[in-house]
Amino acid sequence: MNTPHVVVVMGVAGTGKTTIGPLLAARLGVPYAEGDDFHPQANIAKMSAGTPLADEDRRPWLDAIGEWAHGRAGLGGVVSCSALKRSYRDRLRAAAPGVVFVHLTGDRALIEDRMSHRQGHFMPTALLDSQFATLQPLQADEAGVDVDVSGGPEEITERAALALEDLPEPVQ
Repeated sequence: MNTPHVVVVMGVAGTGKTTIGPLLAARLGVPYAEGDDFHPQANIAKMSAGTPLADEDRRPWLDAIGEWAHGRAGLGGVVSCSALKRSYRDRLRAAAPGVVFVHLTGDRALIEDRMSHRQGHFMPTALLDSQFATLQPLQADEAGVDVDVSGGPEEITERAALALEDLPEPVQ
């Protein structure tokens, strides 16, 4: 299955964006970009120290992801990005109007458990509360789907791919 969609896999830390993103990209036959790779070093240092990012910290990061998504318009791609606020998603859409969102959702206890078992990631579980406090779920007028993160990665990827099939073709 190929898609001209550029898909942003979004959600709070620990929902599996970095796991599901590459699996979804492979399923769709499009490239994957890891959203964390777009962060400036200063952002990574802040988060590693347990300090939540402010909106001004996120702007260059969102702009870099938006630029990547714009370059993939009409070709398709998958990128991970928390995109927790509507204003962040609006910024991504301003750069790449055809993007669609796969919002990975789930029970807070499940997400915290998964976060506590991952290794080598800069985001501490202590920031999970701030992530949930910041989260503004997709609105009815936003192109995207909610996908529950219960189950294994293949099951979640399958749910996401099936949900994307129901979306209209992207606006270029």
